[in-house]
Formats: sequence, structure tokens, C-alpha cells
Amino acid sequence: MSASSKLPPFDPADPLGIDDLLEPEDLAVRDTVRAWAADRVLPYVAEWYEKGELPVIRELARELGSIGALGMSLEGYGCAGASAVQYGLACLELEAADSGIRSLVSVQGSLAMYALHRFGSEEQKQTWLPRMAAGEVIGCFGLTEPDHGSDPASMRTSAKRDGSDWVLNGRKMWITNGSVAGVAVVWAQTEEGIRGFVVPTDVPGFSAPEIKHKWSLRASVTSELVLDDVRLPADAVLPEVTGLRGPLSCLSHARYGIVWGAMGAARASFEAAVDYAKSREQFGRPIGGFQLTQAKLADMAVELHKGILLAHHLGRRMDAGRLRPEQVSFGKLNNVREAIEICRTARTILGANGISLEYPVMRHATNLESVLTYEGTVEMHQLVLGKALTGLDAFR
Repeated sequence: MSASSKLPPFDPADPLGIDDLLEPEDLAVRDTVRAWAADRVLPYVAEWYEKGELPVIRELARELGSIGALGMSLEGYGCAGASAVQYGLACLELEAADSGIRSLVSVQGSLAMYALHRFGSEEQKQTWLPRMAAGEVIGCFGLTEPDHGSDPASMRTSAKRDGSDWVLNGRKMWITNGSVAGVAVVWAQTEEGIRGFVVPTDVPGFSAPEIKHKWSLRASVTSELVLDDVRLPADAVLPEVTGLRGPLSCLSHARYGIVWGAMGAARASFEAAVDYAKSREQFGRPIGGFQLTQAKLADMAVELHKGILLAHHLGRRMDAGRLRPEQVSFGKLNNVREAIEICRTARTILGANGISLEYPVMRHATNLESVLTYEGTVEMHQLVLGKALTGLDAFR
């Protein structure tokens, strides 16, 4: 018997055999999230996107909680305690449906819940995390400001002591989940440095007007946070961190999810292109049989599965406690950039149909334009890597 006869068949959906790296538990998580997204998101998301709304966000949050997708890599307090790879696989499947759904999960789990889990008091954890893990309470994360995106150290939102209370004033911008959140983790300048505050959204002086007229992440709730003399008790502050280390560590955790998620958007667009190329006929045969189309598909497949391998490698490093922030920047920079290129190439294969919401390609392409710049722009991640490679700080 020849060696080649013992080889497994080539799988166009998994050309590198990456599934061989996954444990049965990993595959079970992936299959659960994929089935949920196929049932609860894919039949409706084009309409949500076209209307610029996510009308069932509270129902979706509770369902995501029921399958363990909220704060899933956290331990205790009703969280699933899943591995980093399992969380990444979930992000990939969610973003294969829509970036807005993955953003809902990322902000809930990797930003708001992660901040509470890592830096909160035991009382804060007990009060909020079980309900957030169940999707009963939606959270948001207030860091970015109208005039301070990539430079959070210059934020103007302030928290000042008044007796035993804190009084917060300021504005936050481009906040996912803001208008539907029951709790906000807000970062503010204090006399002792930047601190995080747990802000119930029903307190006087807090409002979260929704941002309209977006051309990206349309099936997602995006808001401004307005804090006008918001009075909080002394125990509203996150006790375990002072300075930018707090919010930046949360962002690193969320960026890790983006490394996987971007490949979900890319996969959905690639699969749409392959299906279209095999069925669309021009000059008497399917366009998938032409050399230029096959070259496009081959290049897309190479970048897609290289990106998934990179995400898997970073996930294993996170599970081993060895993942550095610079490596997360490496992943986000590469995978989002390549995902956008895959979507654009897929759109050329679909021709005029590529701009139709009957296909997912243009929706994913426009969503990724937001993913490209949120939680660290291309330039910021380039400079993070440049500093790591040279030892020279170009931020100054």
C-alpha cells in the first residue's frame, strides 16, 4: 500500500487539517455556537443591518447566556470557565454571522465582565457577574471619548470625591451596548490616577443616547455615554487597579477575541465566493473553472487559514499564561487586515451581486472597517510592534 493511500481526503473547508488540533470539547463549543448563530442570527441579520437596528438584543443576550457564551473564559460566578481557544472559536462563529453579534459578546465578557472579575471587589462580583453571565444584565465599557480615542491617558472624564461619595462628569463615545446596558464600567481621571467605576445605568445624571446613521456595525447598539454629576458611593470604584493598566489589560483580552472573530467574517465571505463561483456561469461554464477566479480563491484560502492558525497559536499561548500584549497586536493587525482583503476579493467574484444584502460579503466588509480601527487602530498596533522590535518608543 502506498503512503498516499493512507492520507485522509482533502477537506476544502479545512485544507490544513486545523481541526486535528482541537479537542472534542473545543469542537462541541464551536458546533453549539455555530448552530445557535445559524438559527437565531443568520435568517434575520440582513434585515437588522438594513434597518440599522438590533431589536432583539435583550433576547439574544439571554440566549447567549444560556449557552455559556458570556464571560465564557472567566471562572466562577456563573461563568463557563472555558479555555481561551474555546472562547476564540465562539468569537469566530459569532462573527461569521455578524461582527455586531461578536461585539455584543466581546464587550459583555472581555471588557465589562473581565474588568469586574479581575479588578472588582467580591461584593461587586457577586452583585453583577452572575446576572451578566446569564444575559439578564447587559454591560458596557466606557473608555473612548469624543476627543480621545487612541490616547486614553488624556481622557477628560473625571471623578472627584465629595465626602464619602464620588461625583463623575464626562462623555464617552462609540460605546457598544451603551443604550441597553444595566451597568457601565467607566474609566475616569481622579487625583490618584485613572480609576474604574461600576455605574448602574439608572443612577441620576447618566444617559446613553444611541448613535444613528452608521454605515458599519449597523446590527449593533452603539451609544454615547453622558455623565452629568453622577453621584456614586465610595464602593463603586474598582479597588484592585489604578492607572491605564486596568483598561488596557481589558482591551488586550477583547482584542484577542477579534483575532478569531475577523476570521469568521472572512470565512463567511470566502464560502459565499466559493459557492457563487461554482454555480455562476459565464461563457458557457461556471466562473470557478477559470484560472483567474481559482487564483483568487486560492489566495483567499491561504490567508484565511493562516489567520486561523495564528489565532489558534495565540489561544494556546493564552491558555498557557504566555500570551503577551504585543502578540495580540500582531494577531489583530494581521487578521483584520487580511479579512478585509478577503471580503474585497470575494466581492469581485460575486460581481454586482457582491453589493447585495442577499449575500453576506458587503455587510462583512463594511463591519470590518469598524473592527479595523476599534480597540486599537492599525497605526497603534504597528507602533506597538515597532517598539517591541526595535526597543525604541515612537509614541513619544
